[in-house]
Amino acid sequence: MSVTVRVPTTLRVLTGGAGEVPVEGSTIAEVLEALESAHPGFAERILDTEGSLRRFVNVFVDDEDVRFLEGLATPVPDGATVSIVPAVAGG
Repeated sequence: MSVTVRVPTTLRVLTGGAGEVPVEGSTIAEVLEALESAHPGFAERILDTEGSLRRFVNVFVDDEDVRFLEGLATPVPDGATVSIVPAVAGG
């Protein structure tokens, strides 16, 4: 399954400046593994030491937050867009 990953500006240093990268995967976990394989350094910035999504990183399949779906097991349909969005703190 081919999907497009939207990369936030802060992580584009890992993709050579690309804001979107194509990867293969049928779940969020597979997509993140493929992203790490193609562009090393993503896993440590997105996943915690236990392999879960970091607290301040949001991941969406199209417009759905995976935390409210099946987390890393969330299915990703062919042609979907996966967005990595760092949480923004304000105050």
